Amino acid sequence: MATEATFTLPSDGFPLGSIFEQLPEATVELERIIPSRDTVIPYFWVRGAETDDIEATFSDRPEVKQIRLVDSVEDEYLMRVEWEQEYDGILAALTETDVPLIEAVGTETQWTFDVRGDDRSDIVSFQEQCRKREIPITLANLQPLTPIESGVEAALTEPQHEALVLAYDRGYFDSPRAVTMEELGDELGISQQAVASRLWRGIDKILNLTLSGTETTTDTTH
Repeated sequence: MATEATFTLPSDGFPLGSIFEQLPEATVELERIIPSRDTVIPYFWVRGAETDDIEATFSDRPEVKQIRLVDSVEDEYLMRVEWEQEYDGILAALTETDVPLIEAVGTETQWTFDVRGDDRSDIVSFQEQCRKREIPITLANLQPLTPIESGVEAALTEPQHEALVLAYDRGYFDSPRAVTMEELGDELGISQQAVASRLWRGIDKILNLTLSGTETTTDTTH
């Protein structure tokens, strides 16, 4: 059965954690990825940091070849990192075991990595790879993926999933709303009407699965 696990790592146990030495209030979020032998998480977000030179807040680390700013909006910065080929940390352990990274967030206190395996043995393999590399991870949570969770992911189209995740992250469902549908559209590169369509179709599917328990046919619309 598909299994999700949450691991924690000390803030200085991951190269990008060097930012917290200068910006302890910042939060770093890695882009969600499916492991590839050719690339390892080139993009990440820095949020809650007020500085004129975000690149300079990262101390030199032997694992990192280059970090550069891609875009910024107020106190949110989209960064691109280029890793040294010899980098052999937790991201290398992910690619070695083909375990997808669902979410990774770092604060001054610690890093939290949410990963998913096709079954529990994948999670065990990932742990073994971390032990071999002497990475001090701690297992914080381990649970099977429920049928409802699996059904929701299968029912949503990729554009619907992307729009719902973005809307949730940006606070669209908060009261009061922290972002408008037009702003979401600008970030996704689509019209306000297209955002509305993706959100409402996605929400309808989630409600259908979780409340009625009925099967939802595959939808190819965006």
